[in-house]
Amino acid sequence: MVKNRQSKRIKVMVVDDSAFMRRLIGDLLSSDTEIELVGTARDGLDALRKRQFLHPDVITLDVEMPNLNGLETLKRLMGEKPLPVIMVSSHTREGSEITVEALSYGAVDFVSKPAVFKGVGSDTLRQELLLKIKAAATARLLHPPPAQPEPAGDAGAAAVPAPPPKSSPGKFPRNIVAIGASTGGPRTLDLIFRSLPPALPAAFLITQHMPAGFTESLSRRLDMISQLQVREARGGESIREGEAYMAPGGYHLVVNKNGITELSSAPPVQHVRPAADVMMASLADTFGRLVIGVVLTGMGRDGTQGMASIKKKGGRTVCQDPATAVIPSMPQAVISEGLADYIVPLEQLGPTIVSLIRSGEQKGEKPD
Repeated sequence: MVKNRQSKRIKVMVVDDSAFMRRLIGDLLSSDTEIELVGTARDGLDALRKRQFLHPDVITLDVEMPNLNGLETLKRLMGEKPLPVIMVSSHTREGSEITVEALSYGAVDFVSKPAVFKGVGSDTLRQELLLKIKAAATARLLHPPPAQPEPAGDAGAAAVPAPPPKSSPGKFPRNIVAIGASTGGPRTLDLIFRSLPPALPAAFLITQHMPAGFTESLSRRLDMISQLQVREARGGESIREGEAYMAPGGYHLVVNKNGITELSSAPPVQHVRPAADVMMASLADTFGRLVIGVVLTGMGRDGTQGMASIKKKGGRTVCQDPATAVIPSMPQAVISEGLADYIVPLEQLGPTIVSLIRSGEQKGEKPD
């Protein structure tokens, strides 16, 4: 019986150039009877070699390493034989940007390194890491984005793709698209925003469960690949067509009766802040039938009450098909409550949103 239980444990390999972090994360994993630490690696090259004989179910992968960094290691891992990867990132701007790129490339999730040298953070890291490893072990992996062609020019020059042309700032929106996402969200948002055409008669508001700093990096990435203007909300903005506003980590995003964004530090809802429930309820109260609610991949039930508010006010609701989600819990919760007007596979999310925007008969008059 013991052998059977052990055979079902989640096998994890820890990759980090810091011996201290390898030991810390290894100790945290070993404290859970459902997880087995099968080995560690000191850098990306070491990880690629050891993967062949350790056969982990999940890998935790440091972002910043010598020889082969976390992003390049991830690309090679996913190119050879995809498996669930959780990035371990610092709170630096460079660390957050690389992490967001890794999530868009196919990493399941990430955790932030604790402030270990200040003696705080390891308890939070343990709870978060164990939860995310267990979720990652059951995650549906998305295909990585297609390789970008190498640009002409100096061989040593940095390849920075030109952003697509942007829509001109629009008027008060005729439609409001409210998007909630969690685990797997960055890659899904990447696919959606790449597919959106310019000059859409809608404003987009996004709640993605991420801490401060990472939401800013994600909004910059989406802005880079989209024909819409995408920004992290600062509060006090008048929402406009052709623009998207992302809730910053640590704050709920709401919109007042005048169509002005506000940031709220009210308590977490469904254990998260920002919460899609808060954002969607605010938009439903203000804009009613103008709202198109969208719930994407993620753990938990955030977005279920928000979608109920949208439907109650006459808006329309879209859920990602759980069978195409990295983690199906969030869209499945909405569907189970009978709140989804449309259940759409990953590849059709963008076209469906566009179709709903264009089929709307709303005139976009500012609410009283």
